[in-house]
Order: sequence, then structure tokens, then C-alpha cells
Amino acid sequence: MDRLFHALADATRRDMLRRCVRGELSVSRLAAAYPMSFAAVQKHVTVLERAGLVTKERRGREQLVRTDRDAVARARQALDALESAWRARVDRMTGLLSEEGGEDGSDTG
Repeated sequence: MDRLFHALADATRRDMLRRCVRGELSVSRLAAAYPMSFAAVQKHVTVLERAGLVTKERRGREQLVRTDRDAVARARQALDALESAWRARVDRMTGLLSEEGGEDGSDTG
């Protein structure tokens, strides 16, 4: 989970992931899209790969990057589960605060 959040914390990596969803791209082609060195792009791709969000495949001299759709779906499920847990906590806090408001006599209902 830590690697996932680390990978998604960077706007460049999120953009790379988005680009690779459309189809596989070479690292060279990805590098052309960003104002950074080829080595920096390779590092970003490595972070995405370690998080399991993309896969790399060597074809000849090129390294092709593609989004692992199943991994992205699992990441989405993990984020949805976190959202549900936090929404449930907020709902419980809201309920507790509503109960406290009714007990202090300020509720005229």
C-alpha cells in the first residue's frame, strides 16, 4: 500500500500512468513528453513498476511500458475501501455530535 501511495503521490507519475492506459509506450516516447532527463523518466517508471501499476517489456532496443489494468483496479478497490472507512467514521462522529447537541437542552424539538 505504501508503494502505491508513493507512486500516485507524484503528478508526473499519475500522468505517465494515464498515458500508458491508452496503450503501451516506450520509455523514450514517454521521456519526450516531459521536461526532464531520460534518467528521471526511467526512475518514475521504476517507481510505478515497483508499485505494480505498470509493467515493462524489452523489445529490441526499446523498453515498452504498459499499465497493468488489474493492478489499477486493485488500487482503486483499496482506495474505495479507505474512503468507505473514513466516511463511516465521519458518519459516526456526526451522529455523536448530534446526540450531544440534543442532550444539552438546546434542542427544542
